[in-house]
Amino acid sequence: MEKKSGFKAVTKFLIASPFKIRPVADLIRRKPYPEAISLLEAMPHKGARLIRKTIKSAASNALNGNKKLVEDMLYVKDVFIDEGPRMKRVWFRARGRADMLLKRMCHITVVIDETARAEGSH
Repeated sequence: MEKKSGFKAVTKFLIASPFKIRPVADLIRRKPYPEAISLLEAMPHKGARLIRKTIKSAASNALNGNKKLVEDMLYVKDVFIDEGPRMKRVWFRARGRADMLLKRMCHITVVIDETARAEGSH
């Protein structure tokens, strides 16, 4: 069984729809760490802020775990946006009716790796 390389950070139970966050994640997948952070800081989306926090956490995991690494050596290996549980709320409507309001949650998983290892694996 092959060991997965890279440093991981997971943020769970975020109240944001995974369908709105996945397009933001697609833009930064397999990009260098500094470029990904600058892209996310320029974006107005809520998902960009949430992903940026998770990427910074994964990068600090990498830098604290290995003293020889520098931020410029890192790249975003993978980003997963998984669906979490849904909060169900009653939405009262006209004429005594009610609808169900689903507040969707998501889990963000970011894997960061160093570029030297990425270039050697191809």
